[in-house]
Order: sequence, then C-alpha cells, then structure tokens
Amino acid sequence: MEISIHSKTFLLSFLFILSQPLSFLVSQACHSVDRQALLHFKRNIISDPSKLLHSWSPSSDCCSAWEGVVCDSPSGRVVKLSRPGLSGDNDFILDTYMSGTLSPFLGNLSSLQLLDLSNLKNLKGPIPPEFGKLSNLTHLFLDTNKLTGSIPWTFQYLFRLEKLYLGNNDMSGSVPNSVLEAVSSLLELGLSGNRFSGPIPNSIGNLVLLTKLELQGNKFSGTIPTSIGKLKSLTYLDLSKNRIGGRLPQSIGGLSELVLLYLNHNKITGAIPSSISGLASLRFCQLSENKLTGTLPASLGQLPKIERLIFENNRLSGKLPATIGHLTTLTDIFFANNHFSGMIPSSFGNLHILQTLDLSKNRLSGQIPPQLAKLQMLQTLDLSSNPLRLLSIPSWFSKFKLFRLLLAKTGVKGQLPMWLSSSSISILDLSGNALAGKLPHWIGNMTNLSFLNLSNNAFHSSVPAEFKNLSLLMDLDLHCNKFSGPLDSILSKQSQDPLGQFNSIDLSNNMFTGPIDEHIGEEPAMASIKSIILSSNKLTGTIPKQLLDLKDLQELNLSKNQLHGVIPPHKASFPASAFMDNPGLCGAPLPPCNHS
Repeated sequence: MEISIHSKTFLLSFLFILSQPLSFLVSQACHSVDRQALLHFKRNIISDPSKLLHSWSPSSDCCSAWEGVVCDSPSGRVVKLSRPGLSGDNDFILDTYMSGTLSPFLGNLSSLQLLDLSNLKNLKGPIPPEFGKLSNLTHLFLDTNKLTGSIPWTFQYLFRLEKLYLGNNDMSGSVPNSVLEAVSSLLELGLSGNRFSGPIPNSIGNLVLLTKLELQGNKFSGTIPTSIGKLKSLTYLDLSKNRIGGRLPQSIGGLSELVLLYLNHNKITGAIPSSISGLASLRFCQLSENKLTGTLPASLGQLPKIERLIFENNRLSGKLPATIGHLTTLTDIFFANNHFSGMIPSSFGNLHILQTLDLSKNRLSGQIPPQLAKLQMLQTLDLSSNPLRLLSIPSWFSKFKLFRLLLAKTGVKGQLPMWLSSSSISILDLSGNALAGKLPHWIGNMTNLSFLNLSNNAFHSSVPAEFKNLSLLMDLDLHCNKFSGPLDSILSKQSQDPLGQFNSIDLSNNMFTGPIDEHIGEEPAMASIKSIILSSNKLTGTIPKQLLDLKDLQELNLSKNQLHGVIPPHKASFPASAFMDNPGLCGAPLPPCNHS
C-alpha cells in the first residue's frame, strides 16, 4: 500500500515533536535547586497547625501543586514565595502561625522576587546571611515574628529591593550603613517594634525614592540626620518611641510630600523650626512626649492641609500664635501640659471643623474669646489647670454641642449654670474650683453623663433624688465637698445594662450619713463596680456582706466613719487601712472582736 506524500510529511512532523523536550508543549517543571531549597525550609518548620505547607509534597511539582509558590513559566524558577500568617478576603480571614527557623537554603532561590513570611508569629532565630544572594528580590516581608540577631550585612547585595519589612520581631544591633548605601531603589522600609539601637545612619538620605519609613518602637539614639531632608518622596515618617535627642533639623521642612509625621516619645529638644511651613502635604503631626522648648513658630499657620497637631507633654512656652487660626482644615489640637501663657487667640474661632481643643495644664490666662462659640463641630473642650480665673462658666458655652467639657482648676465660682441641664455632655469635670450651693435637681436631666467629677469644691446638702435618672453614669467623683444625707440616690441609680453600671465611686471627705444599704449587691448599677471610696464621712451601721462580695471590686475604703460590728468574711484581699478609724469595727483584717 502506498503512503501519500502528505501522510509522510505529517508522520515526520509528529516524530519530530515527540523527540523535542517536554517544555516545547508545557511549561518547565520546578527547578531542582528551588525544590530542594523549599523542602529544606519545610523541614525547619516544627509546627504548622493550619497546614500552610501541607501541599508541599516531594512527589508533586512545586510550580503547579504547591500553595504559595509561583514560578516563571519558561525557566521553572520560583519567583514568589508567599505563606503569611494573616491573609484572606472580605469573606474569610486566616490568622495562624508557624514555628521554626528560616532556612539558609532559601538563599538559593536565585530568581525570587517576592518573599512573604510575615505574621507567622513564631519564626525564630536570625535571618540567614545567605538571603543576600537573592539579587532579584524586590519585596521582603518578615515582620511580626520572633526573629533575632541583626540585619545581615549581605543585604547590601539586594540592590533591586523596593519593600523591606522586618517590624515586630526581636532584632537588635545597628542598621548597617553599607546596606542603606546600596539599596537605593527602596520605596518602603519598616523596622518598627524591635530593639535596633545606635544612631539613624546619615546614609538614610541615599534612599531618595523612599515613601514610607517606619522606625518606631526601637532604641535608636543620636539625632535625626539632616540628610532626611533629601527624602523628597517621603509621605510617612514614624520615628516615635525611641531615644532620639537633639534638635529637629531645619531640613525636615523639605519633605513637601509628607502626610504623616510621628516623632512622639523621644528626647527631642530645642524649638520647632520655622521651616515646618514647608510640609505642604502634612495632615498629622505628633511631637508629643519630648523635651521641646521655645515658642511655636508663626509659620505653623502655613500648613494648608493639617488636620491634627499633637504637641502635648513638652516644654513649649510663650503665646499661642494667632496664625493657627489660618489652619481651617484642623480637626484636633492637643497642646496640653506645656508652658503656654497669655490669652487664647480669638482667631481660633475660625477653625470651623475643629473637634478637639485641649489646652489643659498650661499657664493661659485672661478671657476665653467668645469667638470660640463659632466652633459648632467641637466635641471636646479641655481648658483644665490654667489660671483663667473664670469666676463663672461663660453663658455662650451653651451654644456648643460638646461631648466632653473639662474646666478643672480654672477658678470657676458660684453655682452650676442651668444651661447644663439641656446639654448633651457625657464627660464633665469641674473639679478643683470654688463651686458651691446645692447640687440642683435638674442634674437628673443630664442623662448623657457617663463621667462626672465635681470633687474639691464647696457643694453642700444632700444629693437630690433626681440623680437616679443618670442611667449612663459610670464614674462619679464627689470627694472633698460638704455633701450630706444618705447614699441611696447614688447607689440605687438607674442603669441601662450593660451601660450605666458604675466603674468607680469616690465620695470621700464629705458628711454623708446613715447606713450602707444591706442589699447593695442587688442594685443593677453596682454589678460591675471596681472601686468604692467612702472614707472620711459619717456613715453608721454595719458593713453589708453584699458590699464585700461584689465580684469585680478591687479597691475599697471605708475608713474614718462610724461603722461598727464584725467585718463580714470575704474572699477579696482588702488591706486593714480600708477599715481603720471606725471605732466599733472589728474582725479580719482588723484585730478580732472582743466577745467578753
């Protein structure tokens, strides 16, 4: 039988195809070097409860069958290894861990571009120096583990690296200069939550493409290098919670793209530089808990996008610049615990979207400008501990829609203003003033109150029955007044379970009388109370067993009253000082009763 010329051609073509490597038909299988490297990593893992590496079987192809492994099709080399402990989508989030160490054989994955072993919580030991061989690596995520040791000097060979995250481990040592000088392609650097020490290298200025720098929560010392001003693309800078000192460099004003600046909890000294006006994109600025001095520069008022200024707990002084009133994007001002003096600028009334104004613990004086009444979005006003000599709370305060009003130690005198009865205030602190008179019946209308501090004033008479209406009240401090009468309207107040149950009560140093209700433990408002201070009153009768059996009670003081009888047996450990100076009281922890 004759075979046509066309049939011969087809047969020859078919035999040719069969003679070619399999890659002619399908993608190349996993490279043997990479397979062995991955299997060695798996052998170093001693616990994998969610079976993140379960599919990594020696009998299967690592490119097509192993979860978390991606290969380059033509070569069969691994380009991505991703087995994070926290992953998922909108419907399901996997939060797990793996225990073990990093295998140096991972350094043989010469085509690897992404390595993500973050959030595995329990990877221990050092980062192998062999990782420096991963010259194609662009993304390295090893954060949130228990890795130790220092940053390998071999990282200087990772010249393609764009994102490096080693945060939330237990690493230490200094950041190698040679690494920062070499990885000039770096876009994001995260080293937070470790024990890195020494100065921030001046070579940080070489990372001119950097957009994100997270160094918070370490032991870095020295000063902020002036070269930081070269990071023109930086949008996020967090150096908080370190031991950084010295002055803020003028060059910091060159960070025109910076959106978030966190330098809090350091030892930074000197004045805030006038160059801060160059931070044209800045929205959040936190410089609190430092040793900053001097006056605020007027140029602070040139930040067109600023939303939060947090300068509390420093040593800043002088007058508050009126230019702050130009910052109409501001939502929060935290300037507490400084040495600011003079009057509050009337220009603050222009901050029409301001929600928080905290100027407490300063040396401010003079009239509170009525222009502040324009702050209709203000939720928190704290002017406590300033020598304002208010005499009375301004009536225009009634125009506010405040959630928190704190005017402790501001010189307020007289009686509580009646406009409070129609306010929606939840937290009210008027302690340390010279307020006097009776607690008004309309106090019961302030049903949004969750915290009330009227301590260290001169209130007298009994607490009105309407006090029971404060069904959301959780913390009450009336100590050091001249209140009298029974405790019933306080201890038996209404609550909205679980809201409105007392957390703390301090009624000490008053003239409250009568017995403590023996059924106090059955009052819904007392169900989860942690602290009861009733010392230095004129309470009589015996101590109710239900009082000592309150399940969450941690602090109790009944000293300096006229209580008598045996202290009921109780499981809680209260010191003898909690019961002393009650002449008729006996039993543990006081001396035993005399039955003769």
